[in-house]
Amino acid sequence: MAFKHGKDAEIEVGSDDLSAFTDNVEFARSADSHDTTTFGQDGHTYAGGLTDGTCTLTGTYDDGASGPKAILEAALGTAETITWRPEGTGTGRPEQTFSGLITGYAETAPVAGMIKWKSDVQISGSVTSTDQA
Repeated sequence: MAFKHGKDAEIEVGSDDLSAFTDNVEFARSADSHDTTTFGQDGHTYAGGLTDGTCTLTGTYDDGASGPKAILEAALGTAETITWRPEGTGTGRPEQTFSGLITGYAETAPVAGMIKWKSDVQISGSVTSTDQA
């Protein structure tokens, strides 16, 4: 196992590659846990349940037709295919693909910096994790 630098990561929303506008992706997964404790136990027992997750994208604002503003604002409230490649493109590198409901888009404009954007995505259904061919 080797450490990997984040600079090669890639993110696609639908057929649009937003990597050139994105500086951080937080891909978070979770699963339900159900208490199955019965009489006579000294500690709780649990069984797993459905999986869930979110994906938060942030980056530097661009108002072009292929920039995050145009792509993500138009997609608000819709499900898009999201492709996340944390190590970038290449044979054997990991790739996660899922349907993601675009639940938020926000912009911030600091007086002494670049305009930034953030988009929140709710994972809908299962995530397919594969190695790229």
